[in-house]
Amino acid sequence: MAGYARTALLMAALTGLFVAIGAVIGGREGMVIAFLFAAGMNLFAWWNSDSAVLRMHGAQPIGPDDHPRLHAMVAALAQRAGLPMPALYVINEGQPNAFATGRSPDRAAVAVTAGLLDLMPEDEVAGVIAHELAHIRNRDTLVMTVTATLAGAIGMIAQFGGLFGGRDRNSPLGPIGSLLLLIFAPLAAMLVQMAISRAREYEADRLGAAIAGRPESLANALLRLEGARHEIPNHAAEANPATAHMFIVNPLSGRGMDNLFSTHPSTENRVAALMELAGAAHAMPTGIPSGRPGPWSTPSGGGYARTSRKRGPWG
Repeated sequence: MAGYARTALLMAALTGLFVAIGAVIGGREGMVIAFLFAAGMNLFAWWNSDSAVLRMHGAQPIGPDDHPRLHAMVAALAQRAGLPMPALYVINEGQPNAFATGRSPDRAAVAVTAGLLDLMPEDEVAGVIAHELAHIRNRDTLVMTVTATLAGAIGMIAQFGGLFGGRDRNSPLGPIGSLLLLIFAPLAAMLVQMAISRAREYEADRLGAAIAGRPESLANALLRLEGARHEIPNHAAEANPATAHMFIVNPLSGRGMDNLFSTHPSTENRVAALMELAGAAHAMPTGIPSGRPGPWSTPSGGGYARTSRKRGPWG
């Protein structure tokens, strides 16, 4: 519940910031127009986010005949999570990673990269999938849409105030304070938005570990993903950096610090939280695990092996 409480407090802070900057500008009509415009843009983006993001990354749909074992794994995890079976997609990228999208659990999709299937052991893939199902169950797409609406509205009314000036000349902040609020409110809104994103990642880790039943598998997966992202580029993500926050690990090379400007917590902190959850903090992994390659990377691996299909979903 702590994760939900933190998210609620951060969203309340965003709302308060919106009200404050609206009061400084003093124009109720302009504030309402800016909010409605930002809400409309984000509603459109949320309604079409699943198809748009999947197209950006060249994701290809896969069914039970393409990856029987992966499909069976996701179906079993979705059942454990109390969710409908999401649509599955594969992205032709060598960097192991994954994300979930969709405006509701009934329209959810989980996309994994080819690198995830080639390089990850099966129990770690299960941990990654469970994390993405946790995002779906928590309706994080909706949470982040509301957050983006508020942050976007704050930025818009700040620009409006900077261009046209506030109408309330008797603001208790004074002219200098009002000017500073107009300048720094959008930055503060962005920082709060990123903090909410980090909070949702921690909560998805917690719930994902419960769904998969093995927190240490998700912890090992995070370590492996973090190491790989520095060595293997994700070209689609680099071309569309605005989608980076959707992935389980930041896919952009060189951006992983747990600071105010990061959308993801540091992998080290996430692993520590997971191992504490597992009651095995003393056995916390210290590097990229040396587990066997995923069973889909060899002909004997059954449904995951590229050689087991006449044509794979990525070519």
